[in-house]
Amino acid sequence: MLSRVERYWRVAGTGLSFFSFGAGGLLLRVLVFPVLNLFIREQGLRVTIARNVIRFTFRSFVEMMRGLGVLRYDITGLERLDRNGLLILANHPTLIDTVFLMAFVKRADCIVKGGLWSNPFTNGPVRAANYINNENGPAMVEQCIGSLNAGNNLIIFPEGTRTPHDGALHFKRGAANIAVRGRFNVTPVVIRCTPPTLGKGDKWWKVPSRRVHLRIDVREDIAVDPFIAGTDSEPLAARRLTDYLQDYFAKESTRHAVA
Repeated sequence: MLSRVERYWRVAGTGLSFFSFGAGGLLLRVLVFPVLNLFIREQGLRVTIARNVIRFTFRSFVEMMRGLGVLRYDITGLERLDRNGLLILANHPTLIDTVFLMAFVKRADCIVKGGLWSNPFTNGPVRAANYINNENGPAMVEQCIGSLNAGNNLIIFPEGTRTPHDGALHFKRGAANIAVRGRFNVTPVVIRCTPPTLGKGDKWWKVPSRRVHLRIDVREDIAVDPFIAGTDSEPLAARRLTDYLQDYFAKESTRHAVA
């Protein structure tokens, strides 16, 4: 009986979290970012402030979910993210991965799906923060390289979408292209969600039988030079790096789950 009540509470807490996220996005769009546009004329400073607002908002949202008993989390290696110009690559098992990384990474930049630029709940924050639109085509890679060279920390999920239920990882080459063309080492972040929730195709109200535990492990950097050495072909180097990263995350996710 107690476990059933606890599960109903987590359903209610999850629903409240989703409502708060949407309402928060609208409030930022209507109240906060127009004020920034009005009083902060310098674009670089305005974007920096907007990104800090989003980071603190997401951090508050994460702590609200933990306070409601929806989930618990732990992060190892967080100090490795306290640098600038990081190319942060992570696996993507659950919908809230992005929220967690954006909550804990300073000077965070990210690639945003084109649909979020027109979504009334999200277009205010993504426009104010000047995130990178994934519909920008070939120019997107150059934008990513420019963002990293400017000292921003770029968060990318190489899968491009959430991991399917069978757990098979299928990495796209975009992240590796950025690493190879810009000569950026990779900072890998391995994420494990136990039990699985909010995965690809999951409904928010179908909460697991027990409280979710999100484990985020920031690993040592992966040097990009060995994948470039011995070839003058950037596409070949990117293909090598993509294959390595896919294998790395598949193994590390399994190891992390067992540990």
